[in-house]
Amino acid sequence: MQILAGKHLVLGLSGGIACYKSAELVRLLAKAGASVQVVMTEAAEQFITPVTMQALSGRAVYGSQWDAREANNMAHINLSREADAVLIAPCSADFLARLAQGRCDELLSLLCLARPIERVPLLLAPAMNREMWAHPATQRNLAQVARDGAAVLGVGCGEQACGETGDGRMLEPAEIMEELAAFFTPKLLAGEQVLITAGPTFEAIDPVRGITNLSSGKMGFAIARAARQAGAEVTLVSGPVHLPTPRGVRRIPVDSARKMLETVTSQAQKASIFIATAAVADWRPASSAEHKIKKDGSGQVPTLAFVENPDILASVAASARAQSGQLYCVGFAAESENLLEHAAAKRARKGVPLLVGNIGPDTFGQDDNALLLVDAGGHRELPRASKIELARQLVADIAARLRHTRGA
Repeated sequence: MQILAGKHLVLGLSGGIACYKSAELVRLLAKAGASVQVVMTEAAEQFITPVTMQALSGRAVYGSQWDAREANNMAHINLSREADAVLIAPCSADFLARLAQGRCDELLSLLCLARPIERVPLLLAPAMNREMWAHPATQRNLAQVARDGAAVLGVGCGEQACGETGDGRMLEPAEIMEELAAFFTPKLLAGEQVLITAGPTFEAIDPVRGITNLSSGKMGFAIARAARQAGAEVTLVSGPVHLPTPRGVRRIPVDSARKMLETVTSQAQKASIFIATAAVADWRPASSAEHKIKKDGSGQVPTLAFVENPDILASVAASARAQSGQLYCVGFAAESENLLEHAAAKRARKGVPLLVGNIGPDTFGQDDNALLLVDAGGHRELPRASKIELARQLVADIAARLRHTRGA
């Protein structure tokens, strides 16, 4: 969340049980290096105290438009002028209606109306009962505030305080943080359709055993997250890994290399960028047993015959769309030694403009990595850093290469 470091946010709380989530949100914002000025409506104070929010934000909480702490008695002006953004979380149905109608008879709605609209964006995290969320009046108000320039972050689906289940829950604090990071990230890949493979493949020996590898999928998932934050529409084809799908990313789960190839071939027809981070098994058993292969007590080990798996990256790179420049292909190489030599050879063999190499044993399952970018002109190192930070650097590098290739 380095993108949030140094940002100053006005966090507005309107009335709703979801106010309890706002406390954690302030903590996460502070941890990310942002400063937070909390403004609460009278209704919000029925759910969480200003004392709590002051302790977490390190700033006195504002609640009244008549607050005399401001020298000019204009808190609605002063607070909005200092902000990089105004975030209302939770945004109740009532407060949404106030915004849609331009009503401003208390500090928070007054502040939203008085903010410099061209410079201080307004972000809304709605929170309400599922029937209130679905009501035509609420949907009409949502459409109106969006037309007026507000960014509506959406809602979650699940159990609600009233005992019902459905849409209308406020997003979780971590989800809101992800939305904020995406909002502030430069949209270097706006309009791009990015297809990414991640994780290992699993090649079945029998119904309970198979061949796989140690890839955790973390690098590919980080790239998917970074590409989405950079404005791309992202499809992630993932082998069997236990990772949450990045917010805003479409995920297609697969198991074997052949299934991954089938899925990628289909999805590549509409992609503009293909990033092959998956650690695809080079070989698979020539046949998979119908039932579990059991020991018979003889001490004899069953003989397994192997065949080579299809080369997904080479196949896509050789496609008409890639050859014509409609699809930009990026490969990955996980090596154990001689990284530059092997990565350069793999780039030439696969026929891709960019090959990203790393030392597999040093990164599998880890949250950090170091990358080597290899192209026809040479190579460049990305020093060890968190995988999400490296993903953002890689996304920026790919965006720059696309601009150069397209002559922009």
